[in-house]
Amino acid sequence: MNRVIIIGGNGSGKSTFARQLAAMTKLPLVHLDRLLWHGHWQTRSREEFDTLLQAELEKDTWIIDGNYNRTIPYRLSYCDTVFYFDFSTLRCLWGVTWRVLTNLGRVRDDMGGDCRERFDLSFYKSILGFNKAHRERYHSLLEQAAQDGTTVVIFHNRRQVKRYLNTLR
Repeated sequence: MNRVIIIGGNGSGKSTFARQLAAMTKLPLVHLDRLLWHGHWQTRSREEFDTLLQAELEKDTWIIDGNYNRTIPYRLSYCDTVFYFDFSTLRCLWGVTWRVLTNLGRVRDDMGGDCRERFDLSFYKSILGFNKAHRERYHSLLEQAAQDGTTVVIFHNRRQVKRYLNTLR
């Protein structure tokens, strides 16, 4: 495990897992949100983001946390391991709500720029439609990645995540 991507629904715990995995494996951690966001909720251009992402992908070791759906197939071609948080919509809604309540007004360490945690109704709406919009495609991409030799780990709940991390201790 040298090049790892972590994908899944917002609020599923990807970033928390990424931090824990990085601490255990000593692999450098890259949060895609840190590459995308700058200033006050301003995004970098697609070209600038892609350049920053490519620079990370060319490194020998990394953990990359985040979805950014258009880049998943490309990142899969570089990684040797992928973790997919295939959680229920309710679980993700609770995770985001907890994150907002505990970080309101503060900039999280996995965010770029001056992006202070806030309640965002459109973000909640995207969570409501995430599984319907992406689950089938993610499973298809991961099935192909596994056939190509990539290690694929799918978590369906936090208990499975905890058990996995305990095997690394």
